[in-house]
Amino acid sequence: MEALEVSRDRGVAVVTPTMKRLDAAAAPAFKQAVVELVQAGERRLVLDLHKVGFLDSSGLGALVSILKAAGSQGAIAVCNAEGAVLSLFKLTRMDKVFPILASREEAVGRLAA
Repeated sequence: MEALEVSRDRGVAVVTPTMKRLDAAAAPAFKQAVVELVQAGERRLVLDLHKVGFLDSSGLGALVSILKAAGSQGAIAVCNAEGAVLSLFKLTRMDKVFPILASREEAVGRLAA
């Protein structure tokens, strides 16, 4: 099973994890797949979390690793984080690190500008 789906919108790669849980079991494969996208030249990424219902510290660690891989020339935004996933971003203050937008359109618009 693929760890993610990738589409493009206005020059921005929209990455959607395909798993319901982005945890210690799933995070390494997800991180590797997205880091490979970054290494292949993608610098503007929207992470669409609409399928993810659970996120733990391993999942957050994967997101931070992706941000580091993108470097200062990259830009990452998160969209469609809801419920427990959004709560974890706020609890860990990662909502200060990642822009979290309500919809894919808003996130792509922010990075496409």
